[in-house]
Amino acid sequence: MIVLMLAMLAALFLFADAVFAASPQAAASPAAGSFFGISGPLELLLFLTLLSLLPAVLVMMTCFTRIVVVLSFLRQALGTPQVPPTQVVIGLALFITFFVMSPVVDAIHANAYLPYSKKEIAAEEALSRASEPLKEFMLKQTREKDLALFLKMSKMERPAQPMDLPLRVVVPAFSIGELKKAFEIGFLIFLPFLVIDMVVASILLSMGMMMLPPVMVSMPFKLLLFVLVDGWGLLVGSLVAGYR
Repeated sequence: MIVLMLAMLAALFLFADAVFAASPQAAASPAAGSFFGISGPLELLLFLTLLSLLPAVLVMMTCFTRIVVVLSFLRQALGTPQVPPTQVVIGLALFITFFVMSPVVDAIHANAYLPYSKKEIAAEEALSRASEPLKEFMLKQTREKDLALFLKMSKMERPAQPMDLPLRVVVPAFSIGELKKAFEIGFLIFLPFLVIDMVVASILLSMGMMMLPPVMVSMPFKLLLFVLVDGWGLLVGSLVAGYR
């Protein structure tokens, strides 16, 4: 439920400016009880449109991308592309994402959702407050090089403070940085298992057993190595520690 709230807020951050800019009359005289300052079917249509974007927002504005890519690399490195099943991989990635993003969600809940639910602040102020923890989280994980790339492509002047950067610059810069880190971790995961594959293939070749697939022989040794070193604990611990 909290992850859903985070995704919904994130979707609103991305499009709130466009909503208020596109409806100046509604912004000047907001309808009572309306989040967007508009009422009726138009608000429902806008909400359903944003709802359809939640999966993409959840993937691109949280640590989900890095985690699910690393877990997919692990399956390939072990030689078991179907084990764990995709549903298990995605479920594990979601719960690890929830664990990592909990401080961000708590900050959004305390600083934006509660004041807005008590009618202490307006919708625009709630969106502004809620975007700050997410933006701070993403900036901590974003390379300066990636930010400079998207600033250059958007032809924007660099603000004095990184927190003043718009989300349309921070989100793609954060996303490609997450992919880069996931590929680096994947490379490190592959190395020990690649050594096992090469050793097994050399032994089978020297024994003249060329018809026996090396993957079939090396897989039990890969699984044994992964279990002996507590691979799940090491991998998940390293992923979580990367965001602390």
